[in-house]
Amino acid sequence: MAAGPPGSGEPEGAGAERATSLTLLQRVRANDRAAWQRLVQLYTPLVYYWCNRWGCSAENRDDVVQEVFLAVATGLPRFHRDRPGDSFRGWLRGITRNTLLAYLRRNRRQPSADGGTHHHLQMQAVSDQSSADDDDPPAELQSLHRRALELVRGEFEDRTWQMFWRTVVEGQSPVDVAADLGVSPAAVRMAKSRVLRRLKDELGDLLA
Repeated sequence: MAAGPPGSGEPEGAGAERATSLTLLQRVRANDRAAWQRLVQLYTPLVYYWCNRWGCSAENRDDVVQEVFLAVATGLPRFHRDRPGDSFRGWLRGITRNTLLAYLRRNRRQPSADGGTHHHLQMQAVSDQSSADDDDPPAELQSLHRRALELVRGEFEDRTWQMFWRTVVEGQSPVDVAADLGVSPAAVRMAKSRVLRRLKDELGDLLA
């Protein structure tokens, strides 16, 4: 659905070792098409959430989301976390807001009964809501983090993933998980550390 990144991707067989040493965002910047697809998979539900939150109509939503990712593909080389508070999510939220406003400007509505325009009123609503609350609800962030986990899920054996999931997501103690699985608490802590380290290596610059 979303546009691909500039370029046609890396040549076949190019540097698998180098690719695994780069974060997802770095690979997208290097025109890795598979990385771009992962980025779109990770963030499309959040972009849809913002569009819904800011009153984008159902009939326009897909077009706006498509334009958002076109803007991301074009603007990503210029995204840098220069300040501690900078984040990819905040940058993407700004792109979504600006894209929706631009879309509304191009698609003006018929005059409303009070002499204004539906288009003007909706634009005002987008501006008011998006400037008033720049934070996302915990449920949306949890969904984002779960999608991030799914991106690295296939890299681990089932038992390793169980140890990580039960300690980090379900909040069980390493001792209890170890007793249940017949391993040592140290093995549980090591599994947890491995998954968290991989998640940070892959997505740290996107989720921070």
